[in-house]
Amino acid sequence: MAIVTNTVVYLDGDVVLEAFFAFDDEVTGRRPAVLINHTWCGRDEFVAEKAKKLAAMGYVGFAVDMYGKGVLGSSADENMKLMQPFMADRAMLQQRMKAALAAVRLMPWVDDGKIAAIGFCFGGLCVLDLARTGAEIKGVVSFHGLLFPAENIQGCAIKAKVLALHGWDDPMVPVDQVHAFEEEMTEVGADWQLHSYGNTMHGFTNPLANDPVFGAVYQPVSDARSWLSMQNFLTEIFV
Repeated sequence: MAIVTNTVVYLDGDVVLEAFFAFDDEVTGRRPAVLINHTWCGRDEFVAEKAKKLAAMGYVGFAVDMYGKGVLGSSADENMKLMQPFMADRAMLQQRMKAALAAVRLMPWVDDGKIAAIGFCFGGLCVLDLARTGAEIKGVVSFHGLLFPAENIQGCAIKAKVLALHGWDDPMVPVDQVHAFEEEMTEVGADWQLHSYGNTMHGFTNPLANDPVFGAVYQPVSDARSWLSMQNFLTEIFV
């Protein structure tokens, strides 16, 4: 196994974006690709490592850039300022996701009929919104993602299978938001699952999360369980 990594520049209108990607060059032919959406921090080492792990599983891992080439937040205030425009304008968020999907489809190693997307926190919302647009992808996985719907595209048929991995004690995703998400997915006829992990707060996949007052705490057991659930899901949808 030889994992190759690099970056690729792509555009959303006039906005220059830079994704990180990884693949195993010992795998022959085209293979499935998995978009990886970052947290509110921006496209950082956390998602780069996920891309490498997915490459080792035989996929092309493509870490999406939502904010712009080289743009990273360095504090909670900066992260919020970067994320907030997308929360306020979900159409812009969805267009940014479509640009990433178009970019990954052009890569020579990618089977463009077998693409999925995973995302963490803010990134979970991003991949769910990609599914909500009716995008032609196999599936999406949200890790401790925000679940509230996008008002600009309510009722659109969801073609992707959906897996939401949720910490039951996540203060950023209260019970009513979970129930509303379940109702939304049911009403549009989606093939959906939601796994809730007990004794688990927001950010449970991030080893650096250690702020119970804010509501984000790493939970290694839930981290391992959620990653295994994702692996099983990808195996199912890429048959």
